[in-house]
Amino acid sequence: MPKIIVYGASGFVGSAVLRHLAGHPDVEVAAARMPRLRTAARDVPGILAETAPVSFDDNDGLVAGADVVVNAAGLADATGADEDALTGANALAPAAAVRHAARAGAKRFVHISSTAVQGRTAVLDESARHEPFSPYSRSKALGEQAVLAAGGLPVVVYRPPSVHGAGRAVTARLAALARSRLSSVAGDGRAPSPQALAGNVAAAVAQLCLGPLPAQPVVLHPWEGLTAADVLELLGAGHRPRHIPVPVARGLLALGRAAGGWQPRVAAQVRRAELMWFGQAQEPGWLARQGWQPPEGRESWRALGELQRTAAAGPGRTGHEPGGGRTGHEPGGGRTGHEPGGRRTDHEPGGAQRTGTIAGSVK
Repeated sequence: MPKIIVYGASGFVGSAVLRHLAGHPDVEVAAARMPRLRTAARDVPGILAETAPVSFDDNDGLVAGADVVVNAAGLADATGADEDALTGANALAPAAAVRHAARAGAKRFVHISSTAVQGRTAVLDESARHEPFSPYSRSKALGEQAVLAAGGLPVVVYRPPSVHGAGRAVTARLAALARSRLSSVAGDGRAPSPQALAGNVAAAVAQLCLGPLPAQPVVLHPWEGLTAADVLELLGAGHRPRHIPVPVARGLLALGRAAGGWQPRVAAQVRRAELMWFGQAQEPGWLARQGWQPPEGRESWRALGELQRTAAAGPGRTGHEPGGGRTGHEPGGGRTGHEPGGRRTDHEPGGAQRTGTIAGSVK
């Protein structure tokens, strides 16, 4: 029975991963504690030099002999300026966790990163190219480099885009905007938009844990088939976005960058507007080439939009929806660092061990 340990299991993405794995009786899965760290280091040698004194004493018994260790922890503050805290949580902690997992005899490490590391690049891909645009995205990019350099066991860096589900503030804000008169896209709105449901992200992580080890270090979450207009219409419960001329949209973005693009909060807001209007293309990636497809599709996105509308209309919230997201009525319903707008630090107490099943085998 494969043994999988999940860091960040109280957060939005981590909890979805834990639930997905726990739903299958052929997998042993448990949550582990990630230490809270700060660092002034800003490069890989500096990060790796600080991993030695990091203590994982509470996790020794859990991690020992694990088939896979998953890191879904991190500081998700896309507008934050505290680079010591961001780098400690998103680079130093995962690098230290890789080295601890190697010492404990784990066989594989899956690190959940973010497409934010490639910023405004025209086409998202699985290369080592980074174009960070904020302290948050810089810390995530450094985290990728550090975990791959830490050594000692195979490491897979998984890059999901913005992750959505019930109980997530960024989803509620985007859905509210999508229902409003501000909902808009540039041009015809047919550009692909990199967005993901939490349930699909959890399923992709499970595949990376239990399927064959990729022959490459970085794996991109597959495109879920949505255009920029689709995202707004589905999350907006059928409300169609307005179409604005492309030159107007580009001019507004340029104005935003000139007015305050060096400030983390402004840079994050400008980037959100750019994604809403123009989307972002991406290469098919390793998972897509293997034939893996996200299990939840357009109807799950539509259901999420309807749920957001119902929740915004009054207090009678169910919190249950396709997409694998947490509800607002359970502990740990916070956010991880895998989309702009999050603020939760996913450093969770160790959880009780759970068991579950999933098709596939660790290789």
